[in-house]
Amino acid sequence: MTLPELDLAGYFARIGFTGAAAPDLATLQALHALHPAAIPFENLDPLLGLPVALDLASLQAKLVRGGRGGYCFEHNTLFKAALEAIGFSVTGLIARVRWMVVPDAPPTPRTHMILAVELEGERWLCDVGFGGHIAAAPIRLRLGIEQATPWNTVRLVPAGELIALETRLPAGWKECYRFSLEPAFAADQELANWFTSAHPASRFRTSLVCERLTPQTRLTLGNGRCIRRHIDGRIEETPIDSVAVLADALTSGLGLPASIDAEAVWRRLGEV
Repeated sequence: MTLPELDLAGYFARIGFTGAAAPDLATLQALHALHPAAIPFENLDPLLGLPVALDLASLQAKLVRGGRGGYCFEHNTLFKAALEAIGFSVTGLIARVRWMVVPDAPPTPRTHMILAVELEGERWLCDVGFGGHIAAAPIRLRLGIEQATPWNTVRLVPAGELIALETRLPAGWKECYRFSLEPAFAADQELANWFTSAHPASRFRTSLVCERLTPQTRLTLGNGRCIRRHIDGRIEETPIDSVAVLADALTSGLGLPASIDAEAVWRRLGEV
């Protein structure tokens, strides 16, 4: 059986990349910024009980041609395919999410896909699909140094036998997730993707988690509210108190197509 190839030109058009693509740092940084600005993080399919497919044909139909977004496994699987098509050396990894988890909580399951990119003898952590706090740029896989991105400052620190990614908030450093450098194969991603999209205990089955990160704004859409953070520090919050407001946030805010069934999402949020 012949596997489908990535429509790289279609992907470039979707994210607005018009430069000359090469396996270099400038291309990696450009794609990492453009991808989350054009393709939002959204979990509408898991929330509505619909399956999440990770094959390349399905990802292109949904995220590239269909104008939709997705969550980490969809985003980073597509991003990995694009980087490899350009000529980058990419390894898929899998992490334990610690965002919004109390520090002494038990270990969380490995349910978040991330990427390690090898470039000129150095490895970079890339992640265009961490909903709730999308990374604005690739970061060097080096421990103990603070690294500035357009939106925040991050660092990698030891966490036992794992590595923790932390971001600096006004209240101090906040852990995002923990990971090892052991490669995660397609079977690992498929298993974690099934749990994340289908298990009753998964957050994505019971909560609306959407985000779009552009150079100017970080728009976060959750149960009952929409928050727009501006790069200059301003914050605007809008209550999601009707299906009309929800529909506008999904389309005008996140950039999803008008065909999105906002009424079905609204009914589901009333059930959880």
